[in-house]
Amino acid sequence: MADEICPIAEAAKLLGDKWTLIILRDLASGPRRFKELEQSCEGISPSILASRLRQLEEQGLLTRTSYHEIPPRVEYALSPKGQAAQPVIEALRAYGERWLTLVAEKAR
Repeated sequence: MADEICPIAEAAKLLGDKWTLIILRDLASGPRRFKELEQSCEGISPSILASRLRQLEEQGLLTRTSYHEIPPRVEYALSPKGQAAQPVIEALRAYGERWLTLVAEKAR
């Protein structure tokens, strides 16, 4: 039993980072360039974004397409594995809107 993989723990490890969830959410509407992601992920540093995008590509959650143009253009898009995570992200959004927004409003 100790060698058994816990699917919930593994999924949480893969998706549990704040920036990962925000990047995947933003890519749900279609491919984005680095600068677009940087602007939509307010507060993320370029180095953290670059690192996270690299990790997500390595984990198979997104694809990176380089266009040989001047200036160079790179786009990021969800892979099928990244698209499959969208219901989880939507569930977190719905939970946050229902339960955490109320807490924030009461604290004011």
